[in-house]
Amino acid sequence: MAGDICVEYNFLGQSGLRVSNICLGTMTFGERGAQRPKQLNEEQAHKVLDRFVEKGGNFIDTADKYQHGQSEEYIGTWLKGQPRESVAIATKVRNDMNDGNQNRRGLSRRHITSELEKSLERLQTNYLDLYQTHEWDTATPIEETLRTLDDLVRCGKVRYFGASNLAGYQLQKIVDTTKHLNLNPLISIQQQYNLLARTSEYEVFEVCKHERLAVLPWSPLKGGLLTGKYERGVSPPATQGRAGWVNQDLSRAIESHPSLTQYDNESYWQLVDYMKATAAKYGKSVGQVALRWLLQKPAVPSVVIGVTSLAQLDDNMGAGTGWKLSVEEMAKLDELTHPGWIYPYGRLISMNRDRVNPFMA
Repeated sequence: MAGDICVEYNFLGQSGLRVSNICLGTMTFGERGAQRPKQLNEEQAHKVLDRFVEKGGNFIDTADKYQHGQSEEYIGTWLKGQPRESVAIATKVRNDMNDGNQNRRGLSRRHITSELEKSLERLQTNYLDLYQTHEWDTATPIEETLRTLDDLVRCGKVRYFGASNLAGYQLQKIVDTTKHLNLNPLISIQQQYNLLARTSEYEVFEVCKHERLAVLPWSPLKGGLLTGKYERGVSPPATQGRAGWVNQDLSRAIESHPSLTQYDNESYWQLVDYMKATAAKYGKSVGQVALRWLLQKPAVPSVVIGVTSLAQLDDNMGAGTGWKLSVEEMAKLDELTHPGWIYPYGRLISMNRDRVNPFMA
């Protein structure tokens, strides 16, 4: 029911910022240049934002790249009528903005400072709560990027900074460089993480554990594959969610747009069957089980959802509070979806199983 608080609030990593454990991702806001189905217009986007805050949500994520700034614009026109301090706004920078300007890409000082001003203008605010690098930039020295972000924090235009879509060595390099240069620290990483995408556990999340960084999972339902709406042996029509749309043309398949064909195997259907049984036990949806699994993972203060309707929003937020998966259910979901130990990770785990030192945690 709209108006009921459906979330809990957690600190975002090693910061004093408290955010709702459901974060509203807004890649579905805007139709400018979008290829994906069911993109939301401004009126629809505002209704989703209204419902989100009614249910207690206070954490909103976007990116300059989403529909060439239109997602930020929609948030900005909505934010104009809200108490600014009541919400935490996060956006991202790095991608090519597609205007032919060779300097409107990457993580150079020039691009970051220029795009920040454009994002602030579109969002109709004078500061960001969280500014995130969208991907790594091999062309720019990491020292240049980090000094720029530190300057933006020091001057008050950015409260905290985070990263997204990194390899383990890249994340560790950021952490070590900020320490070496005595800069404001990175507090979070936004990474694809769900029951069908767990390879970040090998290395990236080990860095998060040891450096006390927050993990913000994106694509928690793997483009609809973890909602239980697909059936064995039935090819979904193009109108049935993102996976159905991709299934009509497999060249569209990327991390954020998976194809059902990629996962049409016995292990996937066993997972879906178990999730359906678990959902029925709690009177919840399959998608809520997938979200709850993430919310009970260490280092995850908030999960980034994406919706195309109020019904989807209501369902997703039903995972936020009031119930938990048991230890046994968490373990079974882990077992059903473990990506397998590859070298050297399996060896490292087995050789250190009996070397548990609580002072090294």
